Amino acid sequence: MKKTPLYDRHVEDKAKIVEFAGYMMPIQFDGIIEEHHHVREKVGVFDVSHMGEVYVIGNEATQFLDYLLTNNIKHLTHDTCLYTMMCYENGTVVDDLLVYKYNDAKYLLVINASNDDKDVEWIRSRTNGFEVEIQHKSDEFGELAVQGPDSEALLTRFFGPFIEEIKFFTFREFIFDDIPLIISRTGYTGEDGFEIFIPNGLTLDVYERLFEVEGFELKPIGLGARDTLRFEVALPLYGHELSDHITPVEARLTHFVDFEKTEFIGKEAMLEKKKNPNHLVLVGFMLGDKGIARENYPILNSQNEEIGYVSTGYKLDGYDRSIGLGFVPKPFGKLGTEINIGIRKKIIPATVIQRKFYNKKYKK
Repeated sequence: MKKTPLYDRHVEDKAKIVEFAGYMMPIQFDGIIEEHHHVREKVGVFDVSHMGEVYVIGNEATQFLDYLLTNNIKHLTHDTCLYTMMCYENGTVVDDLLVYKYNDAKYLLVINASNDDKDVEWIRSRTNGFEVEIQHKSDEFGELAVQGPDSEALLTRFFGPFIEEIKFFTFREFIFDDIPLIISRTGYTGEDGFEIFIPNGLTLDVYERLFEVEGFELKPIGLGARDTLRFEVALPLYGHELSDHITPVEARLTHFVDFEKTEFIGKEAMLEKKKNPNHLVLVGFMLGDKGIARENYPILNSQNEEIGYVSTGYKLDGYDRSIGLGFVPKPFGKLGTEINIGIRKKIIPATVIQRKFYNKKYKK
């Protein structure tokens, strides 16, 4: 198992450590529920050093990425970020990722840790005919996510007033006490927040100094709360709401797919998928009785015939019933539709509701 630069610090802080994407990662410190609410109400810091980083450099970097990715890269301006997906020819998803544009000849791709090597192999396999260089730099970066309503104030105190000038989905490179950093106003919680990219060997120094800033109740947050936070605002997790057998059409993420582009990998397959009136779609649901709908539990119709499956489910603090995300045929995707969930040997009624269980509070 790999370890992030903060692994020993997590052990000192008595975090519960689990294997995730080939890394030993903290799943919780004080408890998932407490950490979830702390990010919603104050500010928390996540160790996300396991994420992957890939540079795409060259005179045809823009053209290559516009072909490789679903979103429109040509419209992206300098020093801005973009959420997009990378798909196979059949329209299913290789990975979802963030693109950081420095200029027309230099981009940084931030990819999921579980897909790191697979993604790089796929990207390199598609470069034929393009003047580009792919630089795999995942082992050179540490990464911290500082998230919550107090994140801007904390980082302004720590780095300086320029933090307030970093707008939503933009980034900046700068030197802090001789440490080269990249910071973006992005995140995975639904709250205002920032991602900080740090040279691997200096990550612990920056992390520990953040906790020395006075006047803020900064807490370390584990992967458990990271998952409940992203789930509550219906942000997809690869392997659950996206995968190599799920398309952006089914995941209801076509607003990150520019079908007006002349060509990109997976376009034709996705257009065909859209024509199918019974294709699967992602829905939110709430159970009508006690129980928790776990991943891959079957979703049933009124005749208790299996029609779909649960992708993520939780009983979150503050909700009367268990809520979840899952895939059902499009005719069952309308709000208010009654469905059933198979939970072990029981069949629990459920109702299709809005996928976003919490309104995002980004500062745009």
